[in-house]
Amino acid sequence: MIGTIADWLGAGCLVAGALLALAAGIGVLRFPDTLSRMHAATKPQVLGVLLLLLGIMLRQRSRADLGMILLVAVFQLATAPVAAQMIGRAAYRAGRLDRGLLDADELAERGPGGGTAGPG
Repeated sequence: MIGTIADWLGAGCLVAGALLALAAGIGVLRFPDTLSRMHAATKPQVLGVLLLLLGIMLRQRSRADLGMILLVAVFQLATAPVAAQMIGRAAYRAGRLDRGLLDADELAERGPGGGTAGPG
């Protein structure tokens, strides 16, 4: 009984994760600017991968598999935000974004390209 419920929950997580990953891919193709694409590549994709991993965990149930899945989840959570920040910073420095879309530009006061201003 519990195994059947876990299998159904796992299947639901797998489908939801796959749909989020699909939405992330479509967003990367359809969004017009770098910052929007960066958002689509990180936010729903990370949640989609985590849901996929949760679905696999609910279906597998072996300790060796669970440890490896948790390790993948930790690396996904650690690397995706850093990659998004680096992509955003590179786009800002290269001038490949529409500054009119920014609500606030904290890097503008740092000088050209977002680096440190002044002697240093």
